[in-house]
Amino acid sequence: MQLIKVLPGFALTTLILAMVPGQGVAMVLRQSLLGGSRAACYSVFGNSTGLIIWSTLSSLGLSAIFARSHLAYNLLKYAGVAFLVGLAIQTLYSLKNDYGKFDIAGVAKSNPAGAFRLGLITNLTNVKAAVFAVAFVPQFVPKSFSLGWGIFLLGFVWAIVSSSWYVFLIRVVDRASSYLAKPKVRKSLTAISAIGIIVLAIGLLISHSQ
Repeated sequence: MQLIKVLPGFALTTLILAMVPGQGVAMVLRQSLLGGSRAACYSVFGNSTGLIIWSTLSSLGLSAIFARSHLAYNLLKYAGVAFLVGLAIQTLYSLKNDYGKFDIAGVAKSNPAGAFRLGLITNLTNVKAAVFAVAFVPQFVPKSFSLGWGIFLLGFVWAIVSSSWYVFLIRVVDRASSYLAKPKVRKSLTAISAIGIIVLAIGLLISHSQ
């Protein structure tokens, strides 16, 4: 029951994270524009599989460490804050580009297996996903709930929210591909995303320690 109470805040946080421009967003945009909506959906499924893998690894490794060390828990939290601040600065710096951080140049896959594999690899090589699984997810697990199981279950919520946002993005691209292709639009989205990253950093910083 305690875990259910944190779901709205956790879902909102994961939604903001999914909206932040990076490897995942660029991959979905590229797949939608160049590979088609069907291929993009397979890539989203691959991306979500990666999120569950990260959460599972986090639950198996961190639950044992954090149960014994408050210091390790807090050090990881502050490392996550530092990473997000750096990511926000990097995102703001990318505004010098015509398209901001929404660069859709790259390879697109249209066959189901290739599209799924592209989404999976994109996520497993995404530092942002790794940092969130390790530094953020544990912060939402209530003290009265098993840390390992909490991280694991929230990982599925993370995957569902992320997938929902990406599917919505795919539908938007289908209807407004010419609009999203405009550099000024992607540049504006980059600026908004930088603000979102800062909000996440502040939220992690003021979160309660274990």
